[in-house]
Amino acid sequence: MSILRIILAILLPPVGVFLTVGIRGAFWLNILLTILGYLPGIIHAVWIIAKND
Repeated sequence: MSILRIILAILLPPVGVFLTVGIRGAFWLNILLTILGYLPGIIHAVWIIAKND
């Protein structure tokens, strides 16, 4: 399951974070980072997924 979440984090970073932590602060922060720049959103999403696995 974590490989699927990492793939989703690369394609759509907020979806990977949502599947990991749900609608919490990390999810909203990831949406903001993705809007500001796609790469920061990916980095944050992969970090959140790796931290919670």
